[in-house]
Amino acid sequence: MDEWVYFAGLYESKFEAYCAVMWVEADERIRRTARPTNVEVYRAKSGKYGVRFRRQEASVPSARWL
Repeated sequence: MDEWVYFAGLYESKFEAYCAVMWVEADERIRRTARPTNVEVYRAKSGKYGVRFRRQEASVPSARWL
């Protein structure tokens, strides 16, 4: 996938946006659904900060029942 995923909301400070980056990375690792790649803070035209990332599909091995 090559499209950007925009994390909900814009933040007043770059620090708040960076905290959201950490949350996105941790959440994706916990769920193991996809790994975020190229997570970045961007500045919107309004002057506020946002978070966007690209997803990389994770290869999660399927569970085998014995």
